Amino acid sequence: MDTDQSTQQRALSWLALFASFGTLLCCALPILLVSLGFGAVVASLTSSMPLLVTLTEYEPWMFTISAALLGATAWTLWVRPQQCPAEPRLATQCEQARMWSRRVFWVAASVWALGFTAAYLLLPLRNLIGV
Repeated sequence: MDTDQSTQQRALSWLALFASFGTLLCCALPILLVSLGFGAVVASLTSSMPLLVTLTEYEPWMFTISAALLGATAWTLWVRPQQCPAEPRLATQCEQARMWSRRVFWVAASVWALGFTAAYLLLPLRNLIGV
């Protein structure tokens, strides 16, 4: 794997992570807090950070874009052919970079899944169960 490819892979992984955290902050966290009875905390958050209200208006776009970033990251990590250099020191660095990119990807995917569940699945599940 050359340096350009490794840098692109890492940048895409970090971008997916930050996009996933953005969806969590704007959409899932307020829903989760209100569900747990912390509505006053959400009111305080939205009054001190009005950007959250603006981001919530674009919730579907945020989830779609962050899912696309996660898909692109997964593609660069697993589908796209990658080869590490033959020299042992560079090969070790390449493998470490690949390992960290995968870790960051899985953290981002987990955060996205948590946000998607809180934003879109909790209420239908709650209604289905009848709580």
